[in-house]
Amino acid sequence: MLDHREELTGSIAAVRRRIDAACRRSGRAGDEVTLVAATKTVPVSLLLIAHELGLAHFGENRANDLATKSTALATVTPGITWHFFGRLQTGTARRVADHADVVHSGQPGDALMRLGQRTAAHGKVMRWLAQVDFTDRPDRGGVIPEDLDAFVEEAGRSPGLRLVGLMTLPPRTEEAEGARPFFARLRELRDGLRRRWPEIQELSMGMSLDLEMAVEEGATMVRVGTALFGERLGSPGRG
Repeated sequence: MLDHREELTGSIAAVRRRIDAACRRSGRAGDEVTLVAATKTVPVSLLLIAHELGLAHFGENRANDLATKSTALATVTPGITWHFFGRLQTGTARRVADHADVVHSGQPGDALMRLGQRTAAHGKVMRWLAQVDFTDRPDRGGVIPEDLDAFVEEAGRSPGLRLVGLMTLPPRTEEAEGARPFFARLRELRDGLRRRWPEIQELSMGMSLDLEMAVEEGATMVRVGTALFGERLGSPGRG
């Protein structure tokens, strides 16, 4: 784990250079892409430094860690946007509703509906992204592309939820370039949906190893952990 300001300064700059270079190659502006720091296992003390160095978007994939870190940082530094990447569960949806600003892992089921009920009850609207699964593996979570339209239609009825985009964890491939077709397909799905739902703008895709391809294919959010904080961070597929 990086524990020195100088090292973290360098890693943040390196990731931003990668994003900017990918934006230039694809004719995009660098500010079109939000860098979301995946902060699993990262201590609050290091997050404070990261925020001081300009990172404003942090993401967790466990509800308890999200609640703990967001509460701790709220007392000392405002202005952080908290993202939740993990699988929503009915038992922890309340905690996610109370502490997240954006949920990336929306999928069919009671947990998403419970999230919307909780936010609506507190006068809040949760921005969320539908997680698209290109593997058709139950352990990955998400909705398959063929069911996406129906899912969006149904979830749109919840007063506490506002769908703003799509997210994916592409199937594992031997080389990072293998993720590109899935990023391109997610963009195509987003573009098709927003003909009916113009608020669906975001594409959350790309992590430490493949963020360049994701940006070149249209990512508006990249979820980066290891490239910022080191190899001890995160879980497979999340950063």
